[in-house]
Amino acid sequence: MPHRHNALKKLRQDKKRYLRNLKIKKDLKNKIKKFKKLLQEKKFEEAKNQLNIVYSCLDKASKKRIIHKNQADRKKSRLASLLSKTT
Repeated sequence: MPHRHNALKKLRQDKKRYLRNLKIKKDLKNKIKKFKKLLQEKKFEEAKNQLNIVYSCLDKASKKRIIHKNQADRKKSRLASLLSKTT
């Protein structure tokens, strides 16, 4: 446990950022799961709409540097190919 005032403040800030980032990551994972579930249920129109929502979330997360830009692009590519394979 740090003793200096600025180190304690850094700990508080890191914890706050971690929780904020964790919330965004969980939200993103849930949206991807929903997209995959729609594909399994063969609801392709709803899946296309959900894919746009997932794209938006991925872009926002990469813009905030919660995930790397290349990781977001890779996920978008794989989800799009998954949709094109199933339709």
